Amino acid sequence: MFQTKTMDDRRRPRTIAIANQKGGVGKTTTAINLATALAAVGKRALIIDLDPQGNASTGLGVGHDQRHSSIYNVLIDRKPMADCVFETDVPRLAIIPSNFDLSGAELELAQVKDRSFRLRNAIEAVNSELNSDPFDYVLIDCPPSLNLLTINALTASDAVLVPLQCEFFALEGLTQLMRTINLVKGKLNPDLEIQGVVLTMYDRRNKLSDQVAADVRSHLGTKVYQTIIPRNVRVSEAPSHGKPALLYDHRCTGSQAYIRLAGELIQRERAAHIL
Repeated sequence: MFQTKTMDDRRRPRTIAIANQKGGVGKTTTAINLATALAAVGKRALIIDLDPQGNASTGLGVGHDQRHSSIYNVLIDRKPMADCVFETDVPRLAIIPSNFDLSGAELELAQVKDRSFRLRNAIEAVNSELNSDPFDYVLIDCPPSLNLLTINALTASDAVLVPLQCEFFALEGLTQLMRTINLVKGKLNPDLEIQGVVLTMYDRRNKLSDQVAADVRSHLGTKVYQTIIPRNVRVSEAPSHGKPALLYDHRCTGSQAYIRLAGELIQRERAAHIL
């Protein structure tokens, strides 16, 4: 049974889940750098680190000893989301970090009645909880599995952005994700849409990358972003310095690609009369 949204949509941040059940496809890198690019063009952005590994938190310089309040406390303890916001070194970009407690959250959530709606209810309340500076965007970095945490993210989101690695089995994993999205859309979140698919880890020296890109575009058409994220050493190095690639080296090809991706996302939002 659907739960209707109770807040004024103008006060609710635009929420996008960055999801793919396959690991190592660039979900966290996309979440961090896309949010940074949105912040750079004046949007107030929040990343929710919903992966128990906590890589988004680490990649934005939030140490484990700083994660006293995390998304676990929001989901399990019903702590107000605004109380768990951690401001990053990037102006207009904040994060709600993850910690090791989140690895047990799925078992704990399974026992509660509103288990699929905990995250959505928290996001709908966050801007009213803040005294000022409300969020325009919330980007959810999902775990690499189709579990109850991912279901919470999809139920909470307006749209899904799918990073898709340019490799042979890319479309197989995408099919399973699409089934899950359609299931959530049918039973939990009728407004959920696929915002787009972004091709990641593209290697122009490898003919397979071109073949996979062509196959994905033939299956999904305009859902696939024109921007392609290349393999890039500087992007891979940035998390170890606790910085988005756009701060670590904004001139590198990976950073420039994420800037273009943010521009393309905003264009799509405007075309859909969301912005």
